Amino acid sequence: MNKNVKKSIILFVGALACFSVGTAAFAVSGIGSIATNVTGNLTAIAKLITALAYVMGMAMAVAAVVKFKAHKDNPTQVPIGTPIALLFVAAALIFIPNIFKSSGATLFGASGQVAGASGVASFGATKAGS
Repeated sequence: MNKNVKKSIILFVGALACFSVGTAAFAVSGIGSIATNVTGNLTAIAKLITALAYVMGMAMAVAAVVKFKAHKDNPTQVPIGTPIALLFVAAALIFIPNIFKSSGATLFGASGQVAGASGVASFGATKAGS
C-alpha cells in the first residue's frame, strides 16, 4: 500500500474514534447541562468586561494627567489634543456600565423580560422566568 493511503486510513479511523467519544459524551451530559455551563461562562465574561472597562478607564485618566503635565512642560512636543482625547476615552470607559443599565431600562422597561445570563443585573432588565 502507498504511504499516503495508510496515513489517510489512520487519520480517518482516529477522526471516527474522536467523533464516537464526543457523541457519547454529549449524550451523557445532555444539552441542558451544556447550556447551563455556557450561561455560567457568559456571566463571568460580562463581569470581566465591566471590570476591564473600569480599570482601563482609570488607567486612561492617569495617562491623561501625565500627558497634561508633559504638555505643560513642553507644549511643542505634546499637542493639547492628546490629553483631551485620553480624558474623553477615560470618561467613556468609566461610564459604560451605567450606559448599559440606562439603555436596558429604556429598551425593556422595569418589568421587561429578556433571556440572558443570570446574575447580570447591570443591563436594567430582569431575566425571563424570574
